Amino acid sequence: MRRRHERGQSLVETALVLPILLVILMGIFDFGRAIFAVNAVSNSAREAARVAIVNQNATAVEEEGKNAAIGLDPDAIDVTFAITDCGTPVLVGCTASVTVDHEWTALTPIIGSLVGPIDLTSTTEMKIERVWNAAP
Repeated sequence: MRRRHERGQSLVETALVLPILLVILMGIFDFGRAIFAVNAVSNSAREAARVAIVNQNATAVEEEGKNAAIGLDPDAIDVTFAITDCGTPVLVGCTASVTVDHEWTALTPIIGSLVGPIDLTSTTEMKIERVWNAAP
């Protein structure tokens, strides 16, 4: 039989434990979103580099980089395209480098104030397979 002064014990225990459990749950939610964003940025850089090795048009590469970042805001993504290890005429075998940057922020305010925004960057380098010629 319960005593009269033990009635509120479970309510007090719940009030002490519930905020901690909610913060842990929000942390798991935001951690999953962060991992998704890392994968999306990495995939975006890879897809943009695949376009760059056959079409060296910077606009096409940037557009593909933004379109391939599914689930992320395209306006918050910065795509940088460069050709390295090559002279003035772009040749087959030169290296196409694509870098995708995104600033990830947590949705939950508590986790967001703890970790702040995180800069996600992914760079992919591939050898050019076909030289794109803009002239008809």
